[in-house]
Amino acid sequence: MSTLEIKRHFKADPATVFAYVTQGEHLMKWWGPEGVHITENALDLSAPGPWFSVMENGEGARYKVSGEVTKVDPDKAVEFSWGWHDDDDVRGHESTVRFEVSAAADGGTDFVMIHSGLEDDTSAENHNGGWSSSFNKLAKLAG
Repeated sequence: MSTLEIKRHFKADPATVFAYVTQGEHLMKWWGPEGVHITENALDLSAPGPWFSVMENGEGARYKVSGEVTKVDPDKAVEFSWGWHDDDDVRGHESTVRFEVSAAADGGTDFVMIHSGLEDDTSAENHNGGWSSSFNKLAKLAG
């Protein structure tokens, strides 16, 4: 199993960043790598419960991922399970994603994403590309 950790700093305050990474209306503005759009979703990471999203790239390829929000510590952290679906909509290997936000000395936010339980280093590398691209979009919102 492999773990991926990505750290970012945003100019926005922690409460704002937490809203961006948990609330559906904000998630839709950055969720998914650049060049991908969300065609279907039940995206709300602000409270325990199920979630899913279907991403589509420019060539029309569709990718479904789903999980369960398992922990919410308001304005600090959210944790949820993560599993990709195959072409028959069968959910595969489950891993865990955690977003953590904390106040930075400059009044902004230190953000950490930990994606654990990935199958192997190749999976971690692939997820690094997707998450990094998504967080580039988030940076446009949160500074």
